[in-house]
Amino acid sequence: MLHMMRSIRAAALLLIVSASAVEAQDSGKKPKKPKEAKTAADSLKDAGPPKPGKMPAPPMFASEKPLELTLTTNIKQIKKDKNAAAPWRSGTISYAGEDGKTITVPVRVKTRGIWRLKHCDYPPIRIKVADKAGKGTLLEDLDEPKLVTYCRNLDSYEQYVLQEAQLYRINRLVTDVSHKVRLLRLSYTDSASGKVEVTRYSFLIEDPAQVAQRANGTILEQKGATADDLDPDISALAFTFQYFIGNTDFDFAGLHNGEVIGLPDGRNLPVSYDFDFSGAIDATYAGVDPKMKVTRVRDRQFRGYCSHEAAYPKAFEQFIASKDAIYSLYRDEIGQLISPGKVKSTLGYYDDFYESIKTPKDVQRNLFSTCVK
Repeated sequence: MLHMMRSIRAAALLLIVSASAVEAQDSGKKPKKPKEAKTAADSLKDAGPPKPGKMPAPPMFASEKPLELTLTTNIKQIKKDKNAAAPWRSGTISYAGEDGKTITVPVRVKTRGIWRLKHCDYPPIRIKVADKAGKGTLLEDLDEPKLVTYCRNLDSYEQYVLQEAQLYRINRLVTDVSHKVRLLRLSYTDSASGKVEVTRYSFLIEDPAQVAQRANGTILEQKGATADDLDPDISALAFTFQYFIGNTDFDFAGLHNGEVIGLPDGRNLPVSYDFDFSGAIDATYAGVDPKMKVTRVRDRQFRGYCSHEAAYPKAFEQFIASKDAIYSLYRDEIGQLISPGKVKSTLGYYDDFYESIKTPKDVQRNLFSTCVK
């Protein structure tokens, strides 16, 4: 009986569809074609120009001088929060004010990241500071910055932190469309015991919204940006920087270790972050995506767009003009924290970059032979 009823319903539905088709033919109208699915790039264009908001500049990033802070939270709990859905936990950040008195600010902390979230003893975290709590302190207007932690309590891992902080500083030298950072000498204190578990160098990364504000734009959430969507000049700087540091672990289209800022005039600017898998750092845990042509982290592979080739001479000029300033970062207060041997090998690695862009022929052979079409 059930089978017979299904057959009757199917026949009735067929008659209705047939009748609709006949009616469309009789009226001279063509049946409507189903709409084609929009691509991610289409969605990016359809979103329209963003409306930039106004945010005060956080005092935390007004200086690059290393700062001593204490982060107090339930360390045991934080170390257990190994998934993306981990909740915000309570904590405090304290530091000595200009008068020497301790300033303590209540904060919320939450684990974040991908590889480091799963593999670090102390995972990277994000900090949230309430407006009222941070007012009048160094934490004012921080919003929700990322904190790059020591990962593992080893000197070698602390060196990785210092090296990565330097790469952010280099990016700031060549383009303003980049994140500011502040190096911290951070004491990790357990709220349950009141004891300092470890004191290591770490650093705060400026919130993306602050970067976007400097460019008079907003951070876009849509994925799928193509070469046609990105501003050629800023794109050339971003991809040159990634090649300079030997990093292939990023994807602006997929918003993986990259952000896109939308401007009111319709231009879109790529922003780079997260450089611990770069050849300049050469971390023991870093690897290369099998899809890449290179197999070693230390080997460079250019991943810029072929269609933006005309914008690259200007980008190279910017890196050449910034060379002395870049190298001097490894002789300043922060650079001197990095082991002399690592400084030497890093600067040698940068020397190789400058050799690779020495002539137009070198550029074609070393970079644009692997550009993305």
